Amino acid sequence: GSSWCPPDPPPADSPLLHTLPLPSDPMSHLGTQREARDAPRSSQDLGAAPADQNVVILHAKVAQKSYGNEKRFFCPPPCVYISGPGWRITQDHMKGYADSVHGYMCLDISSQSQADTFKLVFDEQPDSRRMFACAKSLFISDQDKRKHFCLLLRLFLGSRQEVGSFQSRMIKVISKPSQKRQSLKNADLCISSGSRVALFHRLRSQTVSTRYLSVDRGAFIASARRWTAFTITTVGDQGGMVMSEGFICYGLLVQLICTESGVALPPMVIRKVNKQQAILDVDEPVSQLHKVAFQFRDDFCSFLCLSNDAIIQYQAPPSSQDPSRVVLNDGSCWTIIGVESVEFTFNQSLACVQTPVSPFPSISRLEVNGGGHVAMLEVHGENFSPHLKVWFGSREAETMFKSPRSLLCVVPDVSFFSDGWRRLRHVITVPLSLIRTDGLIYRTSFSFTYTPELHLPLTPRGPEKADVLLEMIHQEFTKANFHLFVQS
Repeated sequence: GSSWCPPDPPPADSPLLHTLPLPSDPMSHLGTQREARDAPRSSQDLGAAPADQNVVILHAKVAQKSYGNEKRFFCPPPCVYISGPGWRITQDHMKGYADSVHGYMCLDISSQSQADTFKLVFDEQPDSRRMFACAKSLFISDQDKRKHFCLLLRLFLGSRQEVGSFQSRMIKVISKPSQKRQSLKNADLCISSGSRVALFHRLRSQTVSTRYLSVDRGAFIASARRWTAFTITTVGDQGGMVMSEGFICYGLLVQLICTESGVALPPMVIRKVNKQQAILDVDEPVSQLHKVAFQFRDDFCSFLCLSNDAIIQYQAPPSSQDPSRVVLNDGSCWTIIGVESVEFTFNQSLACVQTPVSPFPSISRLEVNGGGHVAMLEVHGENFSPHLKVWFGSREAETMFKSPRSLLCVVPDVSFFSDGWRRLRHVITVPLSLIRTDGLIYRTSFSFTYTPELHLPLTPRGPEKADVLLEMIHQEFTKANFHLFVQS
């Protein structure tokens, strides 16, 4: 088995613009460190404490419906990674770290049919200090008429203590992969540049033969159990500029980057596959669960290929009947699917928590009002309660509960974080956390930034009215000296 690289939570949609050098030898950069879109944050960014606990759910964006008595299991299977020293601290009286943590995954509770529940068995990974489990046999039947659903994860310590319930992102239900040319009307079935994907290979449609493209210790491998999420981006033909706008279309030069480690494959042309042939003259958008091939840019007869558990180059012969097609072997045909990740980070070390950590509050956006010496911050999100307080770094803010989707708080004065801030004129950024009244800490990916007030250039002294006007302008600048930056 291989060690998979679990990703950080997806950042806010922001344009990705950086240069990646294009290698001359297609395989020479396998295992090269790249700057990844989802590169891990430092613990300082989150204000992480030694006792943080982390839960990551990784799953596909779409799921095929099962008809009749068939069970079309979700592929790739939903995975759960738990990490952080806080797990050991909360279990210091329990023997056997991996044995004492267990969970169950099912379709969310709004399901009208009786959903099967899959028991998760966690394996400890000594090399990465993480635990991993996957739900191999989840499916959605045709009796369930929903077009979207979520996965529900319930975690327990030992036989009694429930850690909490955690929900995945929304999953779209499809009947089968669309073979029609996709349009903007079906944008949710297209693959966007800058989004995450997984790639798998299935020999003659046999479930037991499924292999996933994965990364293990910096090398690309084929794994039967673990799969890696990759950021897929379009790459310019000249200079290697990476662009994150628009959809991935056949015939474009793309690059696959491991979402955590940044290890990248060299740029390749993505091709549509039909009847085990790569079609060279198609430029339509790539769709969910399409069969695709990856053609190396510098050798148009060379394709990314799976051979047993290894990833190699396959030299494909051109089609003698049609110059716009290339005959592939089975290992060069991949299925592509968009994937999602949701992360929950909390800290129970200072709390005597007898109740579950759920419902887990989440922040979607921040809105600042006022400035100067009095500024208010409105926090928008979900699962808020009157028992939550907003904290700026290690400073509690006066917090008012407006609704389950809104909290209002007073921004603490910057002097709490730096005595000489107004004199030193430097930017200060503090992480935002939500803390329950029993002491449970919910980490967020949001920060608040204090910026020094602006100053006008010195001008020759004019009449007294000019001084009054200048003072008014200065006061307005002072009122606006708080600026908000959302950092994901």
